[in-house]
Amino acid sequence: MSTGIWIVIVVLALILGFVGGFFAARKYMEDYLKKNPPINEQMLRTMMIQMGQKPSEKKLHQMMASMKANMSKK
Repeated sequence: MSTGIWIVIVVLALILGFVGGFFAARKYMEDYLKKNPPINEQMLRTMMIQMGQKPSEKKLHQMMASMKANMSKK
């Protein structure tokens, strides 16, 4: 085989590897964030207290439901 064909094959392999790796990493991170959300009710309660608000259970549940709805849309 000539050198030009080898270069084309290597370039195509690199491009396919980058594209495949990008989509695999993206899928992995989406699944990871669904299983391990970055914020939970305890963290939300702590943030509200630090901001000077008195967190009620109803408000906490509403905020968590809102965050979950936003994550499922994406």
